[in-house]
Amino acid sequence: MTQDGTGRSLSRVLPAPVRRAMHRMRSTTPAPLSTGVGADHHSGVIDCALYVDGVRQPGDWNYRDALIAAGNTHNAFVWLGLKEPDANELADIADTFDLHELPVEDAVKSHQRPKVERYGAMTFVTLRTARYIEHAELTENSEVVESGDVMMFIGEHFIITVRHGDAARLAPVRAGLNDKDELIKHGPWAVAYAVCDMVVDVLVEVAAAIEEDIAIVEDSVFARQGHGRIQRIYQLKRELMEFKRVVMPLQRPLAGLASGQVGDVPGEVRRYFRDVNDHLARTVEQVIYFDDVLNSVLSARLAQVSVDQNNDMRKIAAYAGIAAFWTMATGIYGMNFEFMPELHWKYSYPVLLTLLITGSFVAYRALRRSGWL
Repeated sequence: MTQDGTGRSLSRVLPAPVRRAMHRMRSTTPAPLSTGVGADHHSGVIDCALYVDGVRQPGDWNYRDALIAAGNTHNAFVWLGLKEPDANELADIADTFDLHELPVEDAVKSHQRPKVERYGAMTFVTLRTARYIEHAELTENSEVVESGDVMMFIGEHFIITVRHGDAARLAPVRAGLNDKDELIKHGPWAVAYAVCDMVVDVLVEVAAAIEEDIAIVEDSVFARQGHGRIQRIYQLKRELMEFKRVVMPLQRPLAGLASGQVGDVPGEVRRYFRDVNDHLARTVEQVIYFDDVLNSVLSARLAQVSVDQNNDMRKIAAYAGIAAFWTMATGIYGMNFEFMPELHWKYSYPVLLTLLITGSFVAYRALRRSGWL
């Protein structure tokens, strides 16, 4: 008989309705193909849990058995967590949970646009995720902001989360909900709120990290003798554009969940969604501000480059003007004429050198005062 972590029989731990549902499953349900937790390493199933009255039930659950138990138990639901499942596995899950084929096709692929769609009694939610990669972790040609996706199938007795990429890991969400019985009693939408809250919290952290990078670049550009690299500014602008593609499209689906446009969301949970939407709105404002700042920094750096090039040309021209004295004198006295003034004068050479040096010094001082040198 299956036991929990303390060695007690699960038949003594589980609520009576769940025990009755499991008894009916043993007598009527064949063994499923997938085992949920404990499946082989090719499986996309990360976790499968049954919640009754806000409490996670012990044991390793198969999603078929858990769904049957949830359907036969008051205030129970299944949370099935998947990471990058293949089409065959997701098709089997879709048959079990009676999912519509269109969102199932979307869930197999990553980089979907954030949205909330209704398919009968089921709601499909797509979120873009992002995380900030510390510079010490970067390799050549890697990105500062890594994006991914989280998709949710939300029904009366289940929620299925499908994650693409590592930008938003859901293990902390599961652990946090285990201590929030009052919240998770509201069912699958409470889990959906917790996932959205985690996604937006990570976006807030990414925005704070990008703000620090922008401040460093800004200081390097406007500091005295600053030589901020345009490549670094351009890379940061590209990463901000990627982050913007994650943040901006999230506004519409989260606003819909917070405003009551999705009727299945319980009123208590809707209040939590409004708080998440407020956090997202502040992040959107930050992204717009960052974009303006980076545009200003890039324009300033390009102007500095232009000024530096002009200064270099002025210096070259100034030194060329000084050298013109010497070129003129050597050109004249390099002519092979027999009768030239001062050609046989004893002091002609030192006088000529003195005049050239004095003229070069006077020209240098004049160019220095005018800012050309």
